[in-house]
Amino acid sequence: MKKQVTSDILMIKPVNFRYNEETASNNYYQKVVDGLSAETAQIHALREFDGLVEKLKQKKINVKVINDTTSPETPDAVFPNNWVSFHENGTVCLYPMFAESRRKERRMDIIKQMSAEYEISEIVDYTSYEDQQKYLEGTGSMVLDRANHVVYAAISERTDRDILEMFCKKYGYQQVIFKANQTVNGERVPIYHTNVMMCMAEQFALICLDTIDDENERKKVTGMFEKTGKDIITISEEQVNLFAGNMLQVCNAGGQRYMVMSSTAYHSLTKTQLETIEKSGPVIHSSLDTIEACGGGSARCMMAEIFLPFKQN
Repeated sequence: MKKQVTSDILMIKPVNFRYNEETASNNYYQKVVDGLSAETAQIHALREFDGLVEKLKQKKINVKVINDTTSPETPDAVFPNNWVSFHENGTVCLYPMFAESRRKERRMDIIKQMSAEYEISEIVDYTSYEDQQKYLEGTGSMVLDRANHVVYAAISERTDRDILEMFCKKYGYQQVIFKANQTVNGERVPIYHTNVMMCMAEQFALICLDTIDDENERKKVTGMFEKTGKDIITISEEQVNLFAGNMLQVCNAGGQRYMVMSSTAYHSLTKTQLETIEKSGPVIHSSLDTIEACGGGSARCMMAEIFLPFKQN
């Protein structure tokens, strides 16, 4: 059976973090912070990044930190889960990205560096679909139930059905597709990434069902949760706006499970929601205020899970 959680995480230390106007066109979680210069945003983001990494390492989670590069400029490099994913069968998957500035985040030197420690059998590359203006932004676009071979995906400008189908055929996943919307200025508009409104853990699925306007699609999603034995924790649209959907379950080398989220997300949760989450393991939360405001992503987006097999000595 495939693993759902890993103790190995890749994180990219920010160098030029700032508000990215290009991604803000369909990421409505980004905010312009008055009086915050790009230089100050980088200082705050670096402090937040280091704080989260330190908390993960304190719990004996294996965090591989790689520095971003100063050139080319990549303001969103702190979110590596959108351009790459690492799989138990030894494959590395590269994804087509909506924003041209984000395509520069893809770095083969990182893959080469990891090949010294992990077995990499194949690089699966979907990036050429950028030429057709088709995108699939990794585990932002897809929430993977790895153990049950199910992928959940909210279709949006950044999540293309055709590439999703290719991914599912390649990796043997069943797809559960739906549309998820949020209210912006009184209108319902697509949520740009599935992982801001749902999270998959071993024992439960956390989701904002209110974002799925179509009742049949809602039933399709919850039906699959029930079929795969997942408890359902529901969150509100207000909690989604506070990044409560953007969390990730990880473990340490000893097998202890943790749920990682931002402090904003943590404080948005009710006592009952937290108690249910903590049945599966303690919560690790850390302040990510600047990264969330300027980047429109949170803790889950900052962590690319590594499921690659280790090289044999």
